[in-house]
Amino acid sequence: MAFLSTDQRELYLPLMEGLLEDPPWQRFLGNLLQRTGARRAALALAPPGSPAPTLTVRADAARAASDPPLDLARLAALGLFPGTVMRTGRVYTLGEMLDFDAQATLAAQRAALGAMRINHARAVRVGNPGGGEAWLLLTREREDLGAADSALLAALAPHIAAALSVRAALGRAEMRAAMAETTLAALGIGEIAMTASGQVLAADPEAERQLAFAAEPGPLRRLQLLPETARALETACAALAGAPPEARRLVPLGARHLLLRPTPSGAGAAAIGLVRTAPPALPADAAKVLAASHGLSPREAALAIGLAQGETILAAGARLGLTPETARNYSKRLYAKTGTSGQAQLVALVLGSLAPLA
Repeated sequence: MAFLSTDQRELYLPLMEGLLEDPPWQRFLGNLLQRTGARRAALALAPPGSPAPTLTVRADAARAASDPPLDLARLAALGLFPGTVMRTGRVYTLGEMLDFDAQATLAAQRAALGAMRINHARAVRVGNPGGGEAWLLLTREREDLGAADSALLAALAPHIAAALSVRAALGRAEMRAAMAETTLAALGIGEIAMTASGQVLAADPEAERQLAFAAEPGPLRRLQLLPETARALETACAALAGAPPEARRLVPLGARHLLLRPTPSGAGAAAIGLVRTAPPALPADAAKVLAASHGLSPREAALAIGLAQGETILAAGARLGLTPETARNYSKRLYAKTGTSGQAQLVALVLGSLAPLA
């Protein structure tokens, strides 16, 4: 099939741009409906390792606005679209998916299709090792789709595969970022990415909470700082642009500090800034995690958590309803069970364990 400039403008570019839409690929599917004259279009997506779609995006022509819902789960259960028996990259007609050898199944298939006003269809299965699979489906009620429509779906298949790979990579990056943000926030740590001139490219939710940002038009912002502090920050960011990985700069921001380190080459930012505030208290389940990790009783673990949060042995014991003598005995058992030789080592063990992340 010849590659046309309209294909690039109306289909291929919207296919890639649709990765950032929510829900994805609405403009691509809408343009595909106009191009083929189909009544409805659907793109069913299955993540790696899953044989069944977990996300389906749809587009309907105006004349299908009052049609019954397109239920791909029902069709798939009847051996229709999306089908795992379909060969990757091959375009299938509706007639190829109907089971003419089993009259009961055929009757159920036709009943389901009739309820959805599907008399004609074309579908292609797209597979990609890194991005799962997708099934692109076009339906009509009256006239059949033609050879040009089948050729278009076949031509689109490798581009959909490429989009799936990008989507999978974006999904993994988002997952890694979410995991890191959750852990850092539990420790009271926020991060910002900064340009060489001290502008903020990105900030995680914890940094947004701890820092004040100046309202500026456009995607870049600056921290709300006194002039001399802003100049010191710009100087530090400029010095870190292209600096060796071990370089560090500490910039005072009034009541707190910002620790800056250089970013890897090509990352698009000059420096990553870290800001931290001590969490007001360890999480509610911290004692349970500590007890499970070191074989402690619930009260022993609760006493250790109290010590890690700055309480004395007697104060922590009194809060737990322990006499001074019992609290001291508990502390001795804590040292023995955790392999520590004093309160300072015990506190370091608690704060360096998984307990603060519970």
